[in-house]
Amino acid sequence: MSRLEIILSSILFLSFLFNLGVFAYARAAISRLLTVSEELGDLQEMINSFCIHLKKVYELESFYGDETLNALLQHAISFNEQMETFEFIYSLTEAEGDAEDDDGKDSEEEKTS
Repeated sequence: MSRLEIILSSILFLSFLFNLGVFAYARAAISRLLTVSEELGDLQEMINSFCIHLKKVYELESFYGDETLNALLQHAISFNEQMETFEFIYSLTEAEGDAEDDDGKDSEEEKTS
């Protein structure tokens, strides 16, 4: 083997190792991103449920008009709206069938407002 062949073989081998490392890193990063996406989606569902529950409690005759409960309800709605800014992340893991649920989700959110 000539000196040039040895250098080219070494560069090829290092390039292969580098590309393999980049592939492994990208795969791990995507896996972590999908996990975070799922967790944010679950958190958004819990916040929606909490807002709906809190609104139902606030509308009970014994609590209607309570300023503290109203402030808590407004805070929960505000927090829910802030969480919606992360929708682009948690929508990564939503299945195509969940797109139909979005229409129902919007109507529930309008009820909490």
